[in-house]
Amino acid sequence: MRLAIQTPKKALKAFLKQKPLRREIDLFKTNLILLLDKISNLEKSPKAETEEHLKTELRDFLRDTYYRDNAINTKDKKDMVIHIDKTTQSDVGVIIEAKRQSNLSEMVTIDNPNKKAMHELILYYLNERYNSGNIQLKHLVLTNVSEWYIIDANVFDKHIYRNTQIKKLYELKQNDKKDNPFF
Repeated sequence: MRLAIQTPKKALKAFLKQKPLRREIDLFKTNLILLLDKISNLEKSPKAETEEHLKTELRDFLRDTYYRDNAINTKDKKDMVIHIDKTTQSDVGVIIEAKRQSNLSEMVTIDNPNKKAMHELILYYLNERYNSGNIQLKHLVLTNVSEWYIIDANVFDKHIYRNTQIKKLYELKQNDKKDNPFF
């Protein structure tokens, strides 16, 4: 699987037809500035806050900007999920894998998507599909806040879920109760 880079104009093509309200744009700008300031302060901290703190800031940004009507939390070992509606009993629509900006060795890049963040996202996707029977997934996200890789779940369905080699490896992991590094 290769990552295809798109310009914001191309990636947001469908949204260009919609006219956002001025208050929505202002809300996004305000919350994004707050998020970037908080993350910048985290990275400068001599104690270097944990990834958990980053996820909290990211969750607050998403909730306050876009997802007031959706439950946003962790599920199993997934960093963050956005549910289809307000309850955590509803299906997951988005899985987010978050990495700290200073954690370069684990974060995907354009040239090298074969990193721990992608491996974890694939595993979480397969857990959601096989164990929860969830076919409502819409997007999978890898982020360190300054970089966002948003992947349509249909791409994972085609290249991951339907891949027989990956399916066999996942089933071996599950049946033999292997740990995540095995996968």
